[in-house]
Amino acid sequence: MSTSSVKQSVVDSYGKLAKAANGNLFSKLFTCCNPSDLANEVGKKIGYSKEEIQSVPEGANLGVGCGNPSALAKIEQGQTVVDLGSGAGFDAFLAAPLVAGKGKIIGIDLSDDMLTLAKKNAVKSGYENVEFIKGDIEDLPLENEIADHVISNCVINLSLNKDAVYREAYRVLKPGGRLSISDIVLEKELPDFVKNSLAGHIACVSGAEKLEDYLQYVKDAGFKEIKIETKTTFPLELMLTDPQVKKIAQEMNFNLNSEEAKDIASRVTSISLSAKK
Repeated sequence: MSTSSVKQSVVDSYGKLAKAANGNLFSKLFTCCNPSDLANEVGKKIGYSKEEIQSVPEGANLGVGCGNPSALAKIEQGQTVVDLGSGAGFDAFLAAPLVAGKGKIIGIDLSDDMLTLAKKNAVKSGYENVEFIKGDIEDLPLENEIADHVISNCVINLSLNKDAVYREAYRVLKPGGRLSISDIVLEKELPDFVKNSLAGHIACVSGAEKLEDYLQYVKDAGFKEIKIETKTTFPLELMLTDPQVKKIAQEMNFNLNSEEAKDIASRVTSISLSAKK
């Protein structure tokens, strides 16, 4: 898979999700259940409190994260936070009241449809200190040393150039700035049919890398005090709700409830890490 084809497929897929969430198509993607309830349930399982989930605009939580990076960021009033792959704005909106006053949240996303949805959510709920900008997390459209914190939730694993993402995060952080990331890594290599699947890549599975390789990108970018805050097996039941994972199963005539599926799930781990510039 080429970098450009993967990137375009990710943008297209998440763009469809944003369009669906912005209209009545969302329910058609999740015909088995109420999509809002499903997103809320995913949010609870990956570390968000009921109060956090209820505090953001309706439509901001799409249930596509894998952890709660803002909980680890120790965000303070007046600071600038950059959210890599901000999507519909869920984490950006959670961070907004923490910076308050002169603080600012800058969400970066490559999908026009996600940006439209996020901006609509911001206007609808009166968030004046949140800005959403189109940009590639591998080449951020931001000046050097403008951020106190960089956060991201289950997005960096989608990149085939994770080293570039972490170099960019380091560049835009002020000296002493902090990094707080939730992401997917591997305990063991995945079968080739998953690793080579575009659908698997979009589902945050085949783009994942071994933990030691992932941490090396963070170290090579220059970060210090790197710490794994949490590490948990990504719940199989959440993988089973992912439309992209279901698509892989259909393509491969694969039974998601089989022992083989459980083995694949056991290889996938959700981590939250923090580091400092």
